[in-house]
Amino acid sequence: MLVSHLPKLERELNVKWLAWVVMPDHFHALLRLEGNTGLSETMRRLKGGTARQLDQHLNHAGRFWQPGFFDRALRTEDDGLQIARYIVANPLRAGLVKHIGDYPHWDSIWC
Repeated sequence: MLVSHLPKLERELNVKWLAWVVMPDHFHALLRLEGNTGLSETMRRLKGGTARQLDQHLNHAGRFWQPGFFDRALRTEDDGLQIARYIVANPLRAGLVKHIGDYPHWDSIWC
């Protein structure tokens, strides 16, 4: 459900998901804010929309996401490709798969 929500936010909020991976208990993403919507609003919409979908799907009422989020702004000298590789390699480092291609819940504009 989270994965299907990403393109919707791209269209509605004018953001670009450069790389992301959905882990069993968290989510990593590299995104570019291209419109007037800030990161806090983008995350609020992502978490709120997916939580509502999950509540309906699972007939559940409760919290799915931790409050807040951790962010890091890239400097112009930062290498987006290297950061994207780090993000999508999370399943490898966690021992979930031996090859990133075996993990279904990730994407990157560089792949």
